[in-house]
Amino acid sequence: MAVQQSAGPDPYFPANGDPRYRVHRYELTLDYRPGPNRLGGAARINAIAGRAPLTEFQLNLADFRIGRVRVDGRQAHYTHRGGRLRIRPAKPVRPGAAFTVEVHWSGNPRPVNSPWGGLGWEELGDGALVASQPVGAPSWYPCNDRPADKASYLISVTTPSAYSVVTGGRLLTRTTKASTTTWVYEQAAPTSSYLVGLAIGRYQTVLLGDPGPGGVPQHAHIPAQLLADVSRDFARQPAMMELFQELFGPYPFDEYAVVVTEEELDVPVEAQGLSLFGANHVDGARGSERLVAHELAHQWFGNSVSVADWRHIWLNEGLAKYAEWLWSERSGGRPARQLAAAAHRLLSSLPQDLRLADPGRKAMFDDRLYERGGLAVHALRRALGDDVFFRMLRGWTSLHRGGAVTTRTFAAHVARFAPEPVEELLDAWVYGTALPPLPEG
Repeated sequence: MAVQQSAGPDPYFPANGDPRYRVHRYELTLDYRPGPNRLGGAARINAIAGRAPLTEFQLNLADFRIGRVRVDGRQAHYTHRGGRLRIRPAKPVRPGAAFTVEVHWSGNPRPVNSPWGGLGWEELGDGALVASQPVGAPSWYPCNDRPADKASYLISVTTPSAYSVVTGGRLLTRTTKASTTTWVYEQAAPTSSYLVGLAIGRYQTVLLGDPGPGGVPQHAHIPAQLLADVSRDFARQPAMMELFQELFGPYPFDEYAVVVTEEELDVPVEAQGLSLFGANHVDGARGSERLVAHELAHQWFGNSVSVADWRHIWLNEGLAKYAEWLWSERSGGRPARQLAAAAHRLLSSLPQDLRLADPGRKAMFDDRLYERGGLAVHALRRALGDDVFFRMLRGWTSLHRGGAVTTRTFAAHVARFAPEPVEELLDAWVYGTALPPLPEG
């Protein structure tokens, strides 16, 4: 596992995260009441200091009322402004030392502001949904909100018993007491804060396919009225799972779940071991099947292998886009070369001022990044040949499982597999802005 954390603040979101320490584990105990949209929480955060003494440090947390803050069991001084919870422990934490932070908070959760509108906790008509990419995690819990700071999670959520609670990971217990139920989930795999998804709603749970011995359990959590359509639209997801394990390596987590809300979402959103879809992504005719493939592929590219900072987001989105094309190719749809040609035609008609390796914050979710990222991966496939290309991808997901990477890490990895130098190819597609010719073949 390779974790390549930036030495300083994230260049796109300098107010988020603190590179002076890293978190090992979050234990979150939450109580949520959907009617008044009221959240109370307690967090126990196990962390490790960096190379310098920690006289103070910060967590990211939105505008909640803070009840208590302790470091290693002792009351700590804190200030809470502008989404930053600055903490000064009673005694500085020694370099390299493990320490524990406890935070209690309460209030009415709502999305945090971002250049793309509100992100994070969203109150639905009947329940709630959390989709945090890239900086929405502080909308509901205190965290070191940087993608390379990956930790395990134990999440306990108590809510009225009429509601189901779904998050990534394995459901350990579900305990009903009077009119409430407490759901406890464990996510043992290292997880970025923005990838902790959560859904609270009146859902039915169905098994997607039979995983068989040693297979990956796949469940869908859906409103009852969407059951028939979801059953058709997600019917081929188990086949996608088989294909992607063949092409990318073993599925990196214990289980995979999808949640479909009865409300519309602009786009589906991946979380670790979980993907979130809106009712508008369900039509009973597999009209959004490419998105089903895209979100599943993110479990390898983006979730298990994460970016060290947001400059490298094309490694998530370009590889997931190419997974859409691979699924189409292997399931009887258009082959990747035709989809690549269509993407190339589209990009040739658009401004050519986007650099994959560092698109800038404003362009990190630009459609051109997805299409050009897919084309860059296709160009590598043509240059390496299928056998070497897929061996390279399986090596990438295996070597960096649970870690965080950069574009240069990927370039160096590809070079180890390439029979001929690929520097010029990568320079043109990844570091340049002009659109290279369509890859042959």
